[in-house]
Parts: sequence; C-alpha cells; structure tokens
Amino acid sequence: MKPKVKTPLPGPMAQALTERAERVLSPSYIRPYPFVPARGQGVFLEDVDGNVFLDFMAGIAVNTTGYAHPKVLEAVRSQAERFAHVCFSDFTHEPTLSLAERLVKRLGGRYRVFFGNSGTEGIEAAIKLVRHHTGRPYLLAFTGAFHGRSLGALSLTASKSAYRKGFSPLLPGVVHVPFPNPFRPPLGARPEEVGEAVLDHLEHLFRTTLPPEEVAAFFLEPIQGEGGYVLPPKGFLPKLKDLLERHGILLVADEVQSGAGRTGLFFALEHEGIEADVYVLAKGLASGYPLSALLFREELGSWHPGAHGTTFGGQAVAAAAAHATLDLLEGGLMENAARVGAYLLEELRKMQRRFPFLGDVRGRGLMIGVDFGSPEEERPDLRDKAVERAFQKGLLLLAAGPSALRIAPPLTLTEKEAALGLEILEAVFQSL
Repeated sequence: MKPKVKTPLPGPMAQALTERAERVLSPSYIRPYPFVPARGQGVFLEDVDGNVFLDFMAGIAVNTTGYAHPKVLEAVRSQAERFAHVCFSDFTHEPTLSLAERLVKRLGGRYRVFFGNSGTEGIEAAIKLVRHHTGRPYLLAFTGAFHGRSLGALSLTASKSAYRKGFSPLLPGVVHVPFPNPFRPPLGARPEEVGEAVLDHLEHLFRTTLPPEEVAAFFLEPIQGEGGYVLPPKGFLPKLKDLLERHGILLVADEVQSGAGRTGLFFALEHEGIEADVYVLAKGLASGYPLSALLFREELGSWHPGAHGTTFGGQAVAAAAAHATLDLLEGGLMENAARVGAYLLEELRKMQRRFPFLGDVRGRGLMIGVDFGSPEEERPDLRDKAVERAFQKGLLLLAAGPSALRIAPPLTLTEKEAALGLEILEAVFQSL
C-alpha cells in the first residue's frame, strides 16, 4: 500500500464531519488538521473520503502494533466473548492478573502494579503513592515535561504555559528544574556541560530553598515527549539518580510515551542502565485500548485497601490487548523499532545537512524529533507548515515542543514503509 490523496484536503465528507464536530464538541479539543479516519490497516489509515495516509503519529504513540493487527483482534474478541468488565479494583480476574505478573517479571519481581485507564491517571496515582509512603510534601519535575492535564498531573506539566492558564491554584509543593536540553541549553551552559549545570542548580535549590528531606519524588520522562522528543545528555540520568538516592528522594519514570518498546527497549530508562522506584506505562501498552500501569517497588506499597481505586482500570479486554501487544513486542517488534528507527535517524540526519532549517535530529528507536530552527531561534512556523504539507501529501505527523516535529509510527513500520515517509518529507522540506 502507498499513500494516495486527492488534493486539496479535506474532502467533502471530512469537511462535513468537521463542521458537525464544531457545533457539538468541546472547544478544548485540538484539531491540527482536518483528518477524519474511517479505517486502518497496518501503518496506513484511510479517511472518510477514501484518501490513504501513511501514519507517522500512531494516535500520539499509542498504536504500537498498527491497525487491525490479527493477533490483537483475536485477543480482544476472545476476551469480549467471556466478559468485558468486572471491576478489577474489587475482584481479581484474568487476564489482568497475569498481565500484572508479566510486567512485574520484566522488573525482576520486586514490584507491584496498579492499573488505570490513561497515563494521566497513572501519574495521579503515583503522586498519591509517593506522598503517602514518604510523608514528604514536595515533588520535583523538569521544565518541558508533560505528565498530563488533570489537576495533579497538570501541576507537574511544564511543556506549555497554555496548558496551565486559568486553572490555578494548582497542587502546592511542585518545584520545576530546567531540563538539560543539549540543543537549547538552559542556565547559560554550553551543550557539553548542561548536565552538570542542571545538577549544580538542583544542589543549589537543596542548599537554599528546598529542603531535600521534604522532597518525596522526582517525576521525569527519560525522553521528553510533548516537550519536543528531547533526550538528556548521555550519563546525566545515572548521576541524577545518585543525587536523589543520597537524599532519599524517589525516582518516578514517566514512560507513558517512551515505554512499551518504542525506543527499541521495553523501558527507555534501560538505555541509561538504571531502574526507577516507580514507573508509569500507558499509551502503547495495549495497542489503542485504554490501559495504564503504575509499577512501584514492593516496599512503597504502604497504602491501605481503598486508599486508591478506579472503576474501569485494568479492564479485561484492554488487558487482553496488552497481552497480545507484549507477545508481539517480545516476538521482534522492539528489535524492529530499534532497526527501523536507526535507519530513519540516519536518513533524517542526511536531510539535515541539505536543509539548514533542520536544526536538530534526535531520538531513540521510533521516537524521533526533528527540530526546526537553531539553538538561538525556534521556527514553529516552518514546523507547522511541514505538518500541514505532509498531510496534503499523505503523511500524518504531529508537532511537539516549541518547534519540533515528532515521528512516532507504529512499531510494525518496515524499512520500505519508512522510505515512503522519507520520500514525502524530502518533498515537504524542499517546498519550504
């Protein structure tokens, strides 16, 4: 299959549905371009007008196994024929219990699991867990972070001030630290020293305004997602972990977007050779079905029955989809993400040399960011034009951060399909 579009877009049916949506849906919904899907197969989506698109966004890094994967479909059908929902907060059942056992086994058996429906719910649960267990009031997070948009998670989020506008007062006790972005370094640091500068800044906070013995946890994304698909400098996260351990501060890894194999390993934190005290998984865990998993060290499980719960979290059909997803990840999709991701990175870096407005190309596996502009100048205008023109040519992309393009296709993407996307991107960049 190849992208096939009748231009200009949107087509008449998509236009009609978009107009209907404007009359009844919340204005808080974001519509970056007028795409109205009808069906999908593999890494391709067809819209209501019959246009075919190559998907490089996977529903915001959710559709791990693409669309209509037969093994996921079979798992969902099989479980739905038994039962869809019996509240897992009250009653243990398969396949959710065996999913918990499977996730714990990946971490060596020293963790416990709480299931929710979304990444934001997982972060909210993590906030309650670390505060309850430590008795400490403060939480740390990075600028540029995205941890969700419910009130507690929003208090940690710092990727766009627009997300926070109008919702104060937020959760008290949250302190943000500059993220060590090597492309646009904070604190007046040079790229090669930005990691040390951020660690020094954190130590300065501990000495002057923030008693470290009152900090419960540091929430971080191993690779920032909504903030622009930004990687910290190599070796920074182990040093941060050492600093936190010296003060008894827990590390919470928000792997909502980077986890479930997207970077070529199950957890992105594995690339750094360290473990977190708490992990939050969601997005790609169940190939499009709503499921999140909070994994925490056994010794942190001091909260009592009823201290936290959910009606739908750990729903059986979503858990069945997660089992099928894990089977496919362990059966070669993680290796495919690493291999095809490396190919995309190499080719995009070649394009970077040809198109000077591409300031940075970065990523791991199939979590790749292309930043427009330079360290001194962000170019969201060019980025947004690229997203729109790619859509018109049959490639679905999303923006991230101030001026980055995110590339997060299904992990089933082949090198041949990746080459189709690169061909469209080449034409788009030439048009800019």
